[in-house]
Amino acid sequence: MRSIGDKELVKLYVSGQEQALAELIRRHKDRVYTSIYLFVKDDLLAEDIFQDTFIKVIDTLRRGKYYEDGKFLPWVLRIAYNLCVDHYRKTKRTPTVTNSEGYDIFKILPFEADNSEQRIIKQQTYQKVRDLVNQLPQEQKEVVILRHYAELSFKEISQITNVSINTALGRMRYALINMRKMIAEKQIVL
Repeated sequence: MRSIGDKELVKLYVSGQEQALAELIRRHKDRVYTSIYLFVKDDLLAEDIFQDTFIKVIDTLRRGKYYEDGKFLPWVLRIAYNLCVDHYRKTKRTPTVTNSEGYDIFKILPFEADNSEQRIIKQQTYQKVRDLVNQLPQEQKEVVILRHYAELSFKEISQITNVSINTALGRMRYALINMRKMIAEKQIVL
């Protein structure tokens, strides 16, 4: 099954071979989960949306409503993205990762004493970049996350967000311009 393409695995699953679906999930679970997690920034919520995504995938495949011939992963990522957006429309809150006391986990994580100086610098830089990305307008933030964290192509991003490739490229360009402005205005050293 590992050598069979996604398109053929979908056909096998629709014809009744459950192992084909298991292979599709195994093959794409890391990218799908990571893209969900980067939006919601909460392990439990990401797991719930991940499960909902594949429930929707299974339901669509079983009903014979899958028409994304040869584009299985972008289709699944689009479903996951839509479920993330639906979640935030319902709850109308910004995504953060909080501990049981309600503090942002990324602001209270202690650095271990045995970490090297280089690791601390990388962690601080990562946090600064994450803070900058979180300050971007939603459309720009989505493109940055999908491109740099989920490692999707601009073609895949355009399909997931239902915009043209040029619009996705433009949003990335404006995101980088905005981040550079914030770095200059706040005199952030990366």
